[in-house]
Amino acid sequence: MTHSRQLFEFKEEFADVPKGLHLIAGLTGFTDAGSTLNLVADHIFANLSTQLVVQFKNDELLDYRSRRPVMFFERDHIEHYEPAVLGIYLVHDEANQPFLYLHGYEPDFKWEAFAEAVVDLVRGLEVEDFTWVHSIPFPIPHTRAVGVTVSGNRLDIIDAVSEWKPQTQVPGNVLHLLEYRLSEISLPTVGYVMLVPHYLSESEYPQSALVAFEHISSATGLVFPTDAIREDSVEFFAKLKTQLDKNEDLQKLVKNLEQGYASENIGPNRAPIEKPIAKMPTAEEIAAELEDYLAIRRRNSMDE
Repeated sequence: MTHSRQLFEFKEEFADVPKGLHLIAGLTGFTDAGSTLNLVADHIFANLSTQLVVQFKNDELLDYRSRRPVMFFERDHIEHYEPAVLGIYLVHDEANQPFLYLHGYEPDFKWEAFAEAVVDLVRGLEVEDFTWVHSIPFPIPHTRAVGVTVSGNRLDIIDAVSEWKPQTQVPGNVLHLLEYRLSEISLPTVGYVMLVPHYLSESEYPQSALVAFEHISSATGLVFPTDAIREDSVEFFAKLKTQLDKNEDLQKLVKNLEQGYASENIGPNRAPIEKPIAKMPTAEEIAAELEDYLAIRRRNSMDE
């Protein structure tokens, strides 16, 4: 671990970390459709006990000019400086079960060295398994349950849950690299990518975060307080219905997407998503409809 230690430092709380914990992860910087990762992180930090136990070094991994840190200016001086944090937290779930949470930005540099450092930490802490979440825009209607594509080496979960199994090239992200490296050492590993309705991907979509928590719980046995997210989701769908009633173009978009799915594909174990058989809207049509929809939301929020 000598070489990889150049990328991180142990915090005082590291002495409190027991061996054999679950490691879950969510890193921002690639895509975050529906603000899924942000909602998950906000909910964890707001509702559970967290301690930063390992902090990665920004000067080694962060491009400051593309992700400038926040500085607070007070009249004639800098009052406070808030650097980005990429680290591993010791968290206790609602049942007081400890687990590890890798949270923060996706590194801009040294992906291989970062992956090596995480592998070394996983070995040193005798981590039980690795579970990560992510989200992408997808042509799925909000009237259907949030879809998910699953990767890793936990084939039982993949066979039971994964709804979309593409065979293609995709832009790399560091969580997929971690999945690859941890699978090489035979650590049980599973990644959940939430499939968020593309026309809602720029909004906060609480249902996606709720489904992410459900999958994490199923894979690890951890217990998360999700009542607040459920309430937010109910409120979101109520507001969305109101907007749909006023927007015929968005209604047509949802109807077209609905026609692409077999009616019997209902529930968490439904068959893989089929290619839509209806004519799909063009990128220009989607952009126009989304722009209209978001404009209505902005006007309504200003009126409230």
